[in-house]
Amino acid sequence: MSQNPFCYFKTSREIIKLTMMMYIRFPLSLRNVEDLLQERGIDVCHESIRLWVDRFGPVFAKRVRSKRSASLRQYPQWNWPLDEDFVKINGV
Repeated sequence: MSQNPFCYFKTSREIIKLTMMMYIRFPLSLRNVEDLLQERGIDVCHESIRLWVDRFGPVFAKRVRSKRSASLRQYPQWNWPLDEDFVKINGV
Protein backbone atom coordinates (compact mmCIF):
# COMPACT_ATOMS: atom_id res chain seq x y z
CA MET A 1 0.00 0.00 0.00
CA SER A 2 1.28 3.45 -0.93
CA GLN A 3 2.20 5.77 1.93
CA ASN A 4 0.90 9.33 1.98
CA PRO A 5 3.78 11.61 0.85
CA PHE A 6 2.46 14.50 2.98
CA CYS A 7 2.38 12.56 6.28
CA TYR A 8 5.57 14.06 7.77
CA PHE A 9 4.68 17.70 7.13
CA LYS A 10 2.86 19.96 9.58
CA THR A 11 1.54 22.15 6.76
CA SER A 12 -1.67 20.95 5.16
CA ARG A 13 -1.51 19.25 1.79
CA GLU A 14 -3.73 21.92 0.21
CA ILE A 15 -1.21 24.64 1.05
CA ILE A 16 1.66 22.53 -0.28
CA LYS A 17 -0.26 21.83 -3.50
CA LEU A 18 -1.12 25.52 -3.93
CA THR A 19 2.50 26.50 -3.37
CA MET A 20 3.81 23.91 -5.80
CA MET A 21 1.35 24.89 -8.50
CA MET A 22 2.24 28.56 -8.10
CA TYR A 23 5.95 27.80 -8.35
CA ILE A 24 5.80 25.27 -11.22
CA ARG A 25 3.15 26.81 -13.48
CA PHE A 26 4.28 30.42 -13.25
CA PRO A 27 7.82 31.83 -13.55
CA LEU A 28 8.04 32.97 -9.94
CA SER A 29 10.95 32.89 -7.54
CA LEU A 30 10.69 31.25 -4.13
CA ARG A 31 10.48 34.64 -2.47
CA ASN A 32 7.72 35.76 -4.85
CA VAL A 33 5.70 32.67 -3.96
CA GLU A 34 6.35 33.41 -0.28
CA ASP A 35 5.05 36.97 -0.76
CA LEU A 36 1.91 35.78 -2.57
CA LEU A 37 1.18 33.29 0.19
CA GLN A 38 1.78 36.00 2.79
CA GLU A 39 -0.89 38.13 1.10
CA ARG A 40 -3.30 35.21 1.46
CA GLY A 41 -2.48 34.94 5.16
CA ILE A 42 -0.25 31.87 4.93
CA ASP A 43 3.06 32.26 6.73
CA VAL A 44 5.61 29.99 5.02
CA CYS A 45 9.35 30.49 4.69
CA HIS A 46 10.93 30.41 1.23
CA GLU A 47 13.30 27.71 2.48
CA SER A 48 10.31 25.46 3.24
CA ILE A 49 9.07 26.08 -0.28
CA ARG A 50 12.48 25.07 -1.64
CA LEU A 51 12.34 21.82 0.33
CA TRP A 52 8.85 21.11 -1.00
CA VAL A 53 10.01 21.81 -4.54
CA ASP A 54 12.90 19.39 -4.14
CA ARG A 55 10.64 16.69 -2.76
CA PHE A 56 7.37 17.12 -4.69
CA GLY A 57 8.55 19.04 -7.77
CA PRO A 58 9.03 16.11 -10.17
CA VAL A 59 5.66 14.62 -9.20
CA PHE A 60 3.75 17.86 -9.74
CA ALA A 61 5.64 18.70 -12.94
CA LYS A 62 4.78 15.29 -14.36
CA ARG A 63 1.12 15.81 -13.45
CA VAL A 64 1.06 19.24 -15.16
CA ARG A 65 2.72 17.85 -18.29
CA SER A 66 0.32 14.92 -18.49
CA LYS A 67 -2.73 17.20 -18.11
CA ARG A 68 -1.37 19.54 -20.75
CA SER A 69 -0.69 16.73 -23.23
CA ALA A 70 -4.06 15.12 -22.48
CA SER A 71 -5.85 18.36 -23.30
CA LEU A 72 -3.95 18.62 -26.56
CA ARG A 73 -4.89 15.05 -27.47
CA GLN A 74 -8.60 15.93 -27.32
CA TYR A 75 -8.39 17.96 -30.50
CA PRO A 76 -7.99 16.16 -33.81
CA GLN A 77 -4.64 16.62 -35.43
CA TRP A 78 -4.89 19.52 -37.81
CA ASN A 79 -3.25 19.39 -41.20
CA TRP A 80 -1.41 22.22 -42.80
CA PRO A 81 -2.86 22.74 -46.28
CA LEU A 82 0.05 22.59 -48.66
CA ASP A 83 -0.45 24.23 -52.03
CA GLU A 84 1.94 23.63 -54.84
CA ASP A 85 3.91 26.71 -55.72
CA PHE A 86 6.41 26.95 -58.53
CA VAL A 87 9.09 29.54 -58.51
CA LYS A 88 11.10 30.35 -61.61
CA ILE A 89 14.73 31.16 -60.99
CA ASN A 90 16.67 32.49 -63.96
CA GLY A 91 13.95 31.25 -66.29
CA VAL A 92 14.10 27.67 -65.05
